[in-house]
Amino acid sequence: MKRVMVGMSGGVDSSVTALILKEKGYDVFGCTLELFGGEDSGGRKCGAADNADDARKVAEYLGFQHMVLDLRECFRERVMKNFAETYLNGSTPNPCIECNRHVKFGEMLNAALKMGYEYIATGHYAVVEYSSERERWLLKRPADRSKDQTYVLYSLTQEQLAHTLFPLGGMPKSEVRRIAENAGLINSKKPDSQDICFIPDGDYAQFIRRFAKADVSEGDFTDLQGKILGRHRGLIHYTIGQRKGLGISLGRPAYVVSKDTESNTVVLGEESDLYTRTLTAENVNIISAKDIDSPVRITAKTRYSQTDSPATLTKLDDGRYMVEFDEPQRAVTKGQAAVFYDGDIVVGGGTIV
Repeated sequence: MKRVMVGMSGGVDSSVTALILKEKGYDVFGCTLELFGGEDSGGRKCGAADNADDARKVAEYLGFQHMVLDLRECFRERVMKNFAETYLNGSTPNPCIECNRHVKFGEMLNAALKMGYEYIATGHYAVVEYSSERERWLLKRPADRSKDQTYVLYSLTQEQLAHTLFPLGGMPKSEVRRIAENAGLINSKKPDSQDICFIPDGDYAQFIRRFAKADVSEGDFTDLQGKILGRHRGLIHYTIGQRKGLGISLGRPAYVVSKDTESNTVVLGEESDLYTRTLTAENVNIISAKDIDSPVRITAKTRYSQTDSPATLTKLDDGRYMVEFDEPQRAVTKGQAAVFYDGDIVVGGGTIV
């Protein structure tokens, strides 16, 4: 019997994941990750209280063991610290990508393997399959494109993919809800989580000030020519493409075009100034091939909720990759991910610089 550790958040997706695998004959073990708590999160905890309790109750109901795995130190260093430092350096991070890279498919997978489990499974909407032709594990988009989570999974390695199961990849969310309700799961109607887990109120700046104990100083708003337009509250309050909440009136719409940490300035411009056709990505993970040594046609997107657009992907001499879009893209932001696709197949992805 194949053994699998299921990452259980207490939500409906991971609960149905466990149910499906148990019905398929797997030896299932439930695991809820404790990721943060105390001062780091303003007193809020993850992996305890309601969520862990829901996961435990589902495990008991379905008849398998459950535990809480304390990964707070890893999460603090790899996700929360990275988030704060990236913002302070003028970029905009995606913490879900770092959590998947280092925590869920890093430390949780390591724990599962040490405990004798062959696989980990999560409620992500994605597909993993092995290609004999390519001799590689592939990451592919799910049947329900509206729930596609491959953007935040692009960093998975061949080793991680070989030990990962995504049972929900072939079904729509409505079917997942139906399965949960028919099975009598207590969380069948539980709403999906929408926010960054450790910043539920969405106040990134307050988190960064508290976590990094950072002295965020005011600075100048300037136009593209360097003319001072007013004063800003600190770089961490702004991201590329932002229009609302700038606290400045110019008599015309103004957008954040760029941020300069050296001069502590926020550059404002018109919406047309937000568009670019090229980007460079570093720390690129290629999944669909061993390497890309010549330009290839792809589609790519630079934000989770964005529709991917046609482009050409080229590996540069320094190991980074350049993406040249057929059409200009709006608000390409340093620190976010650029993820590359070949139809349903994830080619890979990297961090925009």
